[in-house]
Amino acid sequence: MKIIPLLAHAGIVGFESPAAEYTDLELSLDELLIEHPSSSWIALAVGTSMTGVGIFDGDILVIDRHETARNTDVIVANLNGEFTCKIIDFTGRQLLSACPHHRAVSISEHDEFTIEGVVSRSVRCHRPSPLFTSKS
Repeated sequence: MKIIPLLAHAGIVGFESPAAEYTDLELSLDELLIEHPSSSWIALAVGTSMTGVGIFDGDILVIDRHETARNTDVIVANLNGEFTCKIIDFTGRQLLSACPHHRAVSISEHDEFTIEGVVSRSVRCHRPSPLFTSKS
């Protein structure tokens, strides 16, 4: 994979694209964002509970099942049949939100709980992706 070695400043002005000399490069977001393709999957973030770590409603999450979750990692878990994206607190046996308006969720021995993967990347969508829009 080839990466264009440019920093894009939000206030940049000019005439020719700074990447014009790189038109023949093969660029792959898969290679850039996914370390373990055979054990990774993509989900859409819904809600505001993770804004404190930069995950916003409508963002795309890259979830890696190959990685072992460590304390305070952002994970996707299945808690009692519902998927949720939270910060795992193994010490306190709870799932933490990254927004003060959402409470921590304790994990008891009676809960059905599985970690589905570690969130390795999130991608901000400034326009909705047609792949994630409902077809009604």
